[in-house]
Amino acid sequence: MSKILFLTTAHRYDDDRIFYHQAKALRDQGNQIKICSLSSEFQGIIDEIEIESYSILDKSTEEKTKVFGRVCNSFQPDCIICSEPLAVITAKKFKKGRKISVVYDVTEWYPSMRMVENFSFPLNIIHAIKFFLIQLYAGMLSTHYIFGEDTKKFPLAYFFPFKKGIVLPYYPDDIYIHQNIKKLEPNKITLCYTGQFSEEKGVGNFFAAIDSLKKKKPEIEISILLIGGSRKEKDEKYFSELVKKYQFENIKIGKSTSFETFTEAYLDADICFDLRTVNYENHHCLPIKIFYYAASGKPVIYSDLKATRQHLDVSKFGFLVDPENSDAIANNILQYIENPELYSNHAQNARKEYEEKYNWNVIKDQFVNFIHESIQ
Repeated sequence: MSKILFLTTAHRYDDDRIFYHQAKALRDQGNQIKICSLSSEFQGIIDEIEIESYSILDKSTEEKTKVFGRVCNSFQPDCIICSEPLAVITAKKFKKGRKISVVYDVTEWYPSMRMVENFSFPLNIIHAIKFFLIQLYAGMLSTHYIFGEDTKKFPLAYFFPFKKGIVLPYYPDDIYIHQNIKKLEPNKITLCYTGQFSEEKGVGNFFAAIDSLKKKKPEIEISILLIGGSRKEKDEKYFSELVKKYQFENIKIGKSTSFETFTEAYLDADICFDLRTVNYENHHCLPIKIFYYAASGKPVIYSDLKATRQHLDVSKFGFLVDPENSDAIANNILQYIENPELYSNHAQNARKEYEEKYNWNVIKDQFVNFIHESIQ
């Protein structure tokens, strides 16, 4: 039995990738698992996984490093799986003189735009370079890599090609999926958006597409399902202005749900959307909920991003679009409404693609074996 520790600053202790997939898969193989997060408060044991988590993300780097160091010293892991550079740096300090593996799970584009958005030019460029160098330093300190998608291999896999790594996508475990393959009712459609209600994530593009659809076919009864919320004050203001501008009827707004109930929250949806802005960072980040929508049997309409094109063939169960071309998106929706057979084929294909290619059981053993081999 090996002792495996997860360290993360920005992810919650019950993060879907860390807790529900990786930690549970390693636990099921008889390993002793512990998770330490610095963004949520909880100490205890859940499903035989030890949690020591603190809400100190706003504290100094020194304080955060001290917590990570204390957890490492008390748990004495054989392997540390890190989600951010600070976790890697702390793990490397603990590793000194010990034979343990430090695995860097690269799931975020680094540095992200949000890390430099509060700095004006040229400070934003200077900080971007600083964060980039920190990422390289973390890559140098790590012994192994896990990449959430191929597009996140840069720069680490290119600067350190001799280090072992795997690509581990965000495929769902079927125990968390509520399946509901629907048939369209004549002249009725339920359109769904989940996540952050912000301009960058595309809620404005979603509203614009619905408005275009209403103008093209005013006789269609459109129901709108929104699940999520605004994290920042500017996003809340932006979303309020959207609601006031369009004044849609039949709109239902639900709060963010727990991970276990997420796919249950959009069961009534006919089509699920992600129309986030097309930019350099988004091109390299795969919107992971597409796998959950597919698992539920929901056709999708998504922004045409490089990462999405590389990882799956969306044409079998949806459309990739220019998120700002509301007329074209409305026409895609109309294709489903006017051709129910196409909709039915895409709904069936979505579930089939998930079952054959995009579920956790397809890649779980690869992940577990990779971690066990890193310890040997």
